[in-house]
Order: sequence, then structure tokens, then C-alpha cells
Amino acid sequence: MRFRLRLLVLPPLALSYLFLAASGKEPRIPFGDHPVMHAEQVPLAPGNPALRTVGRLQYLGGLRLSSPDLGFSGFSALSVDGDRITLVSDRSNVVRFRMGADWRPFDVRFGELPAGPGISVYKGDRDSESLTRDLVTGTFWAGFESYNAIFRFDPDLRRETGRAFPRAMKRWPRNGGPESMVRLPDGRFLVLAETARPRGGPVSQREVLLFPHDPTQGNPQPQRLTFEPPPGYDPSDAVLLPDGRLLVLVRRFAIPSLFTAKIVLVDLRGLHAGQVLRGTEIADFSPPLQHDNFEGLAVQREGDSLVLWMVSDDNEHWWQQTLLLKFRLDL
Repeated sequence: MRFRLRLLVLPPLALSYLFLAASGKEPRIPFGDHPVMHAEQVPLAPGNPALRTVGRLQYLGGLRLSSPDLGFSGFSALSVDGDRITLVSDRSNVVRFRMGADWRPFDVRFGELPAGPGISVYKGDRDSESLTRDLVTGTFWAGFESYNAIFRFDPDLRRETGRAFPRAMKRWPRNGGPESMVRLPDGRFLVLAETARPRGGPVSQREVLLFPHDPTQGNPQPQRLTFEPPPGYDPSDAVLLPDGRLLVLVRRFAIPSLFTAKIVLVDLRGLHAGQVLRGTEIADFSPPLQHDNFEGLAVQREGDSLVLWMVSDDNEHWWQQTLLLKFRLDL
């Protein structure tokens, strides 16, 4: 009797989530109407605040982000433009805010991508994992797992302007597709699969597609390359440096440390079909450093410095964190 009474007083939204979960598909939880975000500064190494260097990165500061809103989780993609920061989750939820030198976020806004594959009711239908941007026009492109699709959006992320379901990505795993995407200065696009292997190639390599131009326009046919991450790691994001080299974020799940991550530097000179991309490790995020499921990278210039941002995906688990870290690159 008590159990039945409790069910009767559940709000309609909660009942709809229970129904969707029972159907075998995980519901997508959107943001509420009132954006609230908390930020707490964190050291590079818990227990050792004096440590400021990891590999070729100099720690400039970082935050642990949280919110009472149930839609605040799972951030897999990151974009930084001056003091404006954009986070996109694997539910297609979007957080945009500005941040000054005092490390206090302001002008916080919650929203969602205006379109995506499938319907917006289920999480798997809007699993956005990668994000890249045209620095001149501000146009965004987002990569979606499950459907292995690419969508194009206006600079405000309010309107869809193109979409594609590339045939070359059709056989990629539903949970291992376009995890990383980079727009090159000449208009080409580099898309790295998280777990898709090249046919007949080594299991240590991941498939990479090089599109001759915007994948959402004119059905361009990509060239196939491969990326070889460090043993045991999978690529989770990539970002282009001003000098044309590529930084690739790779992560691993293993006991007892759970998630660890590395950053490797890749030379992109002479890109061609069949090329194997390999990188040089420049940072290792293992204990005692902050280590979690890092999935987003962004890079920009600040004065004479080149800075790198990282964000972690908490996988919607209470024991993980949303960490936003900032470093100066020494390359």
C-alpha cells in the first residue's frame, strides 16, 4: 500500500523516465529552466598543491564543476573562444559561460543542441561526442555516436545548417565512432574513431577519415588513414595547434586507477591515404595527478602563450567528476 501511494505522487516527468527506462532505452534528461552551476578550484595533484607541471604542460588552474540540475553531466566536447567556454554533453545538453581571471564563471547559460540524429527522447539518439569550429565564421560541427553522424550548426548553436551520415563511418561501432573531429585550416576534416579498427589492419590502430571538405556538403569521399595510440589507450579528442600539428587526448580504463589519460603530439605533414599517424607523449595524467575520464580538448592563444583546456566526462556517476583544467603549453 505504501509503495502504491508513493507511485501516485510521482511527478509526470519522473513517471515518463521510469516508463522509458523500462522500455530498454535510456532516457535523455534535458536541463531544467533555471541554470545553476557551482565551481570549486582544484589542484593539479590532490595532496600536493605545489605541483604545477605535468610533462610539457604548466598548470594554470582548474575547476570542479557541478549543478543540482540532473541534466548537468557527461561532458564529452569542449570549445573555448576568448573567455567564452562551451561544454557539450553526450545528451546534447549545452553549457555556455564566461570566466575571468578570478576563476569565477559568470553569464552561465544552459541549453541543448537544436538537432541531432534520432529523436531527443533517448540519450543514445543524441550522443554527441566531438566538436570542432571554424575560427573565422564561428560555425560548429558535432560528431554523434550510435548513428555515426556529423551535424553542422550556426555559431550560437541554435540552428542546424547541415547534416551527414558518411558511408565510410557506417560500420563504425555504435559506442566507438567519431569521438574526435578537427577542421583543418584548408577546409579539410579529420575524424578519428574511438575504437573502430581498419579492416585487415592491426588491432592496435584506429581508423581515421580525412574528408576533402565539409562532410555535410556534397557527400565528399574521404581518404582512409589510421592512428596508433599508446598501448591500451583509445583516442577521446583531438585539437589542432597553430603550427599545424595535432594534439590527441587518449584515455584508458583499468583497475586500480580507473581512468587515466595521456596527451600525444602528432605531426600532420604530408597527410595521405594509408598513412599511420603516431604521436609523441607530452603529458601523462595518472595518480597522484587529477585523473578521470577526460574527453574534451581546446586550445587558444593568450598573449604570447598557447594554452590548453581539458574537460572530463563523469559518465553520470557520483564517484566521478566534471573537471575543467587549464595549462600553458611548452612545445
